[in-house]
Amino acid sequence: MPSPARRLAVEVLLALEQDRGTLGDQIADADLALSDPRERSFLHELVLGSLRARGRLDYVLTGLIDRPLERVDPAALAVLRLGAYQMLELRVPDRAAVSEAVDLVRAHTPAAGGFVNAVLRRLGREGPRPLPDPVAEPLAWLTSAGSLPAWLAERWLGRLGPQGAVARANALLAKPQAAVRLNPRVRDAPERVAQAGTQLRPLTLPGAFEATGGSAVALAEAGVLYLQDEGSQVVAHLASMPGRILDACAAPGGKATLMADLGGDRVVYAGEPGARRRDAMARLVGRWRTASVRIVGADARRPPFPEATFDSVLLDAPCSGLGTIGRHPDIRWRTRPTDPSRHARLQTTLLRSLAPLVRSGGLLVYATCSSEPEENEQVVERFLDETPSYRLEAPPAWARPFAVGLHVRTELLGAGDAFFAAALRHA
Repeated sequence: MPSPARRLAVEVLLALEQDRGTLGDQIADADLALSDPRERSFLHELVLGSLRARGRLDYVLTGLIDRPLERVDPAALAVLRLGAYQMLELRVPDRAAVSEAVDLVRAHTPAAGGFVNAVLRRLGREGPRPLPDPVAEPLAWLTSAGSLPAWLAERWLGRLGPQGAVARANALLAKPQAAVRLNPRVRDAPERVAQAGTQLRPLTLPGAFEATGGSAVALAEAGVLYLQDEGSQVVAHLASMPGRILDACAAPGGKATLMADLGGDRVVYAGEPGARRRDAMARLVGRWRTASVRIVGADARRPPFPEATFDSVLLDAPCSGLGTIGRHPDIRWRTRPTDPSRHARLQTTLLRSLAPLVRSGGLLVYATCSSEPEENEQVVERFLDETPSYRLEAPPAWARPFAVGLHVRTELLGAGDAFFAAALRHA
């Protein structure tokens, strides 16, 4: 009988293929069905690992199957990917991986049991076929070993060149670091972290740490620390200042609570239109025990505030998320070539609607977790061309390690997500 983690991994992968919710939601729901922490950890490894390596797995499977993968039953293909991942990456014994895979697929498509058995047994006998050479065949390498969809591989190859595209894809194959910050209202937070067996290594940004060992998730649930990529923390620091601050697209609330943590006489308004997301933020604010965050029902396209209300407005804009595909590997497979341009139109609309809310001399910070110019520099340039009352401001001294010209950027070639930010000063 298949292990619970393997059975749930198939369910999660099929749900993602059918666009039934996000990876985070699917994993969270699956976690609730597993009482054993080891099974939860194995589930995460199977799902995230197989999504991260899907390009390579599909390349290997294509050499073993006499039909296009698009014609393979979805459940059978999900099981084959999981089986191949265990055999190639986790070194699960072939016999165990094949046996579990056959049982798994029979629960969905009974007739596919023999097919799955034959393909995985052949993989065990013959091994994977050689991968393309990244220097001689960079595009073929990017779509196989680099595990990128063809459109994104071609886009990065054209913009970054072969060496840059291969380096970026390689960086995204590694498991991302767990970055955290501590709750300043928990005085014994460092001691509690150490007692939990978690080690903290300071990152470039003051107050940001890489966490290894122990259970950072349990500490986060207790309000001792917050899991937040360094790039996300940089954006919050950039927008934080004394006075009234609007976090216009605030969920899940990490940036709003960090801006409140930075002290001084400030109130942070965390705006979100959806009740469910506001409720989740309210739970975070409660765990974090901060009194200076106000959660408000607000749509950034039609903000319900008078003009010149805020000293600082942060627009962490909805985007393609292509800067986070190391941490969220499903994004690479569900994003479409037209998505960056589609998001750019909304991002421009949001900047226009929020600009009047900033008082004279105040700051409007535009940020995304995208790596693509259409959603970043080009949006800022378009806004400045049509809004002469704003100017692009150089990053402050503390942000110079992240500065690229007048923008702030955490690059994909590092260990974390790729964030882009621009500080726009209102005259």
